[in-house]
Amino acid sequence: MDSKLIPSILLALCLGAVTVNAAAADPELLLVIKNHRFEPTELKVPAGQRVKLVVHNQDSTAEEFDSHDLNREKVVPPGAKATIFIGPLKAGRYKFVGEYNEATAKGVIVAE
Repeated sequence: MDSKLIPSILLALCLGAVTVNAAAADPELLLVIKNHRFEPTELKVPAGQRVKLVVHNQDSTAEEFDSHDLNREKVVPPGAKATIFIGPLKAGRYKFVGEYNEATAKGVIVAE
């Protein structure tokens, strides 16, 4: 092999790897906690694919994202954001609550 081609081949391989990694990024969804409620109360996600869920607590008190269906718990301090990876999920409905305000903080993730 011509030694002058090696840098070009390496560059092409590196660029290909960057493209593959960018395409493989997990979809990101935003879930807001405001007035002790989740907004939106229903999130749709693609079945069979891992998803990055960003929970932004806009309240002045902490809240815990809690889902037995998803096997996830995460305390989100006031004014902070937390990242929770879920899935890949089978098609279906997965309930979640705000453990500190279960009467008002309720929601569901729908995988389709």
